[in-house]
Amino acid sequence: MGLRFTILASGSTGNAAIVRTDEATLLIDAGLSARKLEERMRERGIQPADIDAVLVTHEHADHVSGLGAFARKYNLPVYANEATWAAMERQTAGIADANRKTFATGGEIEFGGLIVRSYPVSHDAAEPVGYCFIADGYKLSFVTDLGYFSGKVKEAVIDSDVVVLEANHDVEMLRMGRYPWNVKRRILSDVGHLSNEAAGEALAELMTDRTKRVYLAHLSLDHNMQELARMTVESVLENRGIILKKESNLLQPTWHDRATPWDDVTKRVIG
Repeated sequence: MGLRFTILASGSTGNAAIVRTDEATLLIDAGLSARKLEERMRERGIQPADIDAVLVTHEHADHVSGLGAFARKYNLPVYANEATWAAMERQTAGIADANRKTFATGGEIEFGGLIVRSYPVSHDAAEPVGYCFIADGYKLSFVTDLGYFSGKVKEAVIDSDVVVLEANHDVEMLRMGRYPWNVKRRILSDVGHLSNEAAGEALAELMTDRTKRVYLAHLSLDHNMQELARMTVESVLENRGIILKKESNLLQPTWHDRATPWDDVTKRVIG
């Protein structure tokens, strides 16, 4: 069956990803316009009509801004928990009742042999969740938009082959940045976003012999840089006794303005 994914966009300007097997193609969040979603998909060889369903993590605009238009255009079923449905009512107007699917937090749904598990995260949204995808014994986990890495999150995502992990900001860059203090305080809080350091600590907790790759995701355009995120995570791991070889491809980048290459979760090497 295989298990592949591409991150179409990651960051505060928009988030979306595709998870695919031979039997199912799922869109995770729709934080880009319908036109941009279509463009990014086609760049990766996907026709929007191939999408079987959309899964929503939470109602913030950078995750659902294009949801209504895209789901209506392609008549797609959309899955979210009840609280998220209530919170994103404005963005989802016009989606047919038959396509409004409830996916309870902590629940599990199967799409043609692809198992999807939902788990709760701490974020300033109605009822935010992360997702794990399991096929043929391989596991892919999305761990973004959370203020801290809890024991419950670890329990949900441990033993993943590939992890998409938030490394949102450098704490000092954020503190010195242009955001108002109330926004900075929200980002730094337990319902905000993981810093580079927190991402490193989380990775040290969840890494196992199965861990092939970790995508550093949801980087702030104003308060982070890819190389800084990578170096900080590596430094935290080193302090925990986990030394990455120079040739290691463990840490992978994501971008806000282009899609990542396809990643086959079943393989040790990308490509």
